[in-house]
Amino acid sequence: MPNLENLDWKNLGFSYIKTDFRFIATYKNGSWSHGELVSENVLQLSEGSPVLHYGQACFEGLKAYRSQKGKALLFRPLENAKRLQTSCERLLMPKVSEELFLRACAEVVKANQKWLAPYKSGASLYLRPFVIGVGDNLGVKPANEYLFIVFCAPVGAYFKGGIEKGGARFITTA
Repeated sequence: MPNLENLDWKNLGFSYIKTDFRFIATYKNGSWSHGELVSENVLQLSEGSPVLHYGQACFEGLKAYRSQKGKALLFRPLENAKRLQTSCERLLMPKVSEELFLRACAEVVKANQKWLAPYKSGASLYLRPFVIGVGDNLGVKPANEYLFIVFCAPVGAYFKGGIEKGGARFITTA
């Protein structure tokens, strides 16, 4: 697995590379915890977790870029927070507040700043916020407990060769 010292920023693909920290908050007894940064990237789940049997999960994806002055810039995080809330509502999952979403993303970027791609390298730091239903629940019903997690990975273009080089095909609709 690549590490920071041997990353070829200009030729990164779009795949998972473990970084130093991720954010985890838990939902129990009707509310979300404050959440915290953790270094462990392995989850331990009950075999009865609804995410495993009924797919009770949703995710978003957004990118952070390094500015010319070296600062981290998140691209449209509020829009991602709102979409995640809509997805949670549709899947009968508790909404993640905009404040929790934005704070989690900011903490992950700050804690993993050394993984933020150099300015104009063509790479970015991809953030994957997601919510999953966990806990002991075998029946067809929403979970009682949830995890909200945000992890990140340095990535290159999603489509190899980029859009302009035929890496993606689009259908135009009216």
